[in-house]
Amino acid sequence: MLITLFNRTFADYNTRLVLGEDEPVYLPANDQCPYHQIVFAHGFFSSALHEIAHWCIAGEARRLQEDYGYWYCPDGRDAQQQANFEKVEIKPQAIEWAFTEAAGRKFQVSTDNLNGAEPDRETFTKNVAAQLACYQEKGFPPRAQRFIDALTATFSTLAKGSAA
Repeated sequence: MLITLFNRTFADYNTRLVLGEDEPVYLPANDQCPYHQIVFAHGFFSSALHEIAHWCIAGEARRLQEDYGYWYCPDGRDAQQQANFEKVEIKPQAIEWAFTEAAGRKFQVSTDNLNGAEPDRETFTKNVAAQLACYQEKGFPPRAQRFIDALTATFSTLAKGSAA
């Protein structure tokens, strides 16, 4: 259902949400595939929302590059690498939080560093919450707001249907 919702909501962007097996990745259209792909990991709902959040922030030029032109530092980061990771994850995770709530689910931040330096999860959560509050006050990026609206309409309708 989430895949269909995204693909229908953003058909005008020639971008599709795709179920992946391993690591998530964004793949721009190319000679082998005529549409952009947001590939999320293992069929996890939260992975899909997280990858969509990154897409909602990426500008037009970044959306023409694999993984938006960013280099990902994998699990096992030292303290400085983890701090850098968390700094760039605040905005997408704030948007993911809004998506998760719009879908009627509970959000948890992801520090994504099981085999590295112990992250300060509490401080990171506060930073993400502060960014979420800022978006709620000043407005979300346009694609993020469009998807929040689509999620809210879809999941509130489902909740009403199951309560009847």
